[in-house]
This record gives sequence, C-alpha cells and structure tokens, in this order.
Amino acid sequence: MKTTTDISITEQVEAADSLSQLKAGFIANLVVAASVAAYGSVLGLIAAKKGLSWVELLVMNLSVFAGSAQFVMVDMWLPPLPIAEITLAVLVINMRYLLVGASLEPLFAEKPLKEKMVFIHLVADENWAMTMARFRRKELTTVWFLLGGGICVQGAWCAGTMAGHRLGTVISNPEQFGLDFAFVAVFTALVFSFWRGRQDLWPWIVTALLAFIAEKLIPGKWYILVGGIGGALLTAFMPVSHQQKSQGEKNNG
Repeated sequence: MKTTTDISITEQVEAADSLSQLKAGFIANLVVAASVAAYGSVLGLIAAKKGLSWVELLVMNLSVFAGSAQFVMVDMWLPPLPIAEITLAVLVINMRYLLVGASLEPLFAEKPLKEKMVFIHLVADENWAMTMARFRRKELTTVWFLLGGGICVQGAWCAGTMAGHRLGTVISNPEQFGLDFAFVAVFTALVFSFWRGRQDLWPWIVTALLAFIAEKLIPGKWYILVGGIGGALLTAFMPVSHQQKSQGEKNNG
C-alpha cells in the first residue's frame, strides 16, 4: 500500500516529466515558429486593411487558432458580416482536424474529456506534425510535448499577426516581400518530413489528384477534406508490404 509520501514523490516525478515534455515540444517547434510568424504577418496586414481592430484579431487568434480558416474569415469580413457563411466555411476547412484528432488517439488514451479539450485546442498543423514525427521515431511523446509545441506555435502566430496588423497601414503589397510564400514553404517541408518511402507514393498521388479535382468541381474548401479522406482510405485498404510486416514483427518482438 502506497503511503502519502510515496504518492507525493510520484506526483513530483510526473510533474517533472510533464515539464520536460512541455519544454521539449516548445523547443522542437521553434524551427517552424519563424515561418508561422511570417505568414501570420500577412494575415495581420490583410486584417488591418479589412478594418479589424488588433483586439478583434487577437480574440480570433486565441479562440479560432487555425491559420487557413482565419484567412478565409478575414477575406469574408465585409459588413454586414455573413455569419452563417463564415461559420460554414470555417467548419469545412477545419474538418480535417477530425483526421488529426483520430491520429492523436494513442496520446490521448485514458485522458479525461476536460484535459482533451484543453490540449486539442492548441493543436495546429505544425505541432501536430512535429509530435507525430517524434512518435513515429519511437521517442517518448506525450500530450505535454504536443501542448508545448502548441504554445510555441500560437505565440509565434500571435506575434506575427499583431506585427503585421501594426504594419498594415505602411505596407500596401506584402507579396513583394514574399511573406505569403512562407505559408506554402512551411507546409511543404512538414509534408516531406513524413515521407517513409515508396509505400507513400500512391496515397500522396491520389490525395493530390482528388484534391485538385475537388477544387475544380466543388466550390469552397471541400478539396481539403476530399483529398485527406481519399488518401487515408487508400492507405487503409492497401496491402501491407514485406518491409512493413518485418518492421511490425520487429516492434512486437
């Protein structure tokens, strides 16, 4: 039977481990923080020209915290505000987080709902990619690593958008500085960090093809969901390669 002292020591060890994971997650995401701030500044510039105050932009950052969705929200920000259309557009764009959340199930197993809601709010594409890459390398990865990355990414995002908002009256054409390409660059780097070999080739091709076709045929941002689900389904039904079988046997052994 554990004594009060034993329980206290255990809690201290768990707290130290959590803090270590939080710090590791924050540091790991510093490599993408500069890019996040860069394309965040573009959003800030656009928001300033749309007439959003810095308070409104900050509230949006903290409550929505989804770069692509916020770009769409700001683009649609015209009086009178089309609340229903904005809400639907954001829901469609962020439906990819259903897949993101499902992929994080191993980390959130046996966690209470309240804790899940707090941690999942700070999940962005960048810290999710960093977390899953670490998890696949079989390194110790917990929700605290994910949270540390989320804090880093949100801090960079807020700093970038606020700086861009302040410069909004000075810079009329942000594209001339190439800031808009930072969004594409960081996601390209994150995608290729997941490349595992030839077994990924067909899912990637099918995902890109479905997304391209959907973008041409379906109005809005449905191509994000169509491409993601199509690639995921293909991966699920593909036969397991000899290399994957060997790796699974190795892990089980």
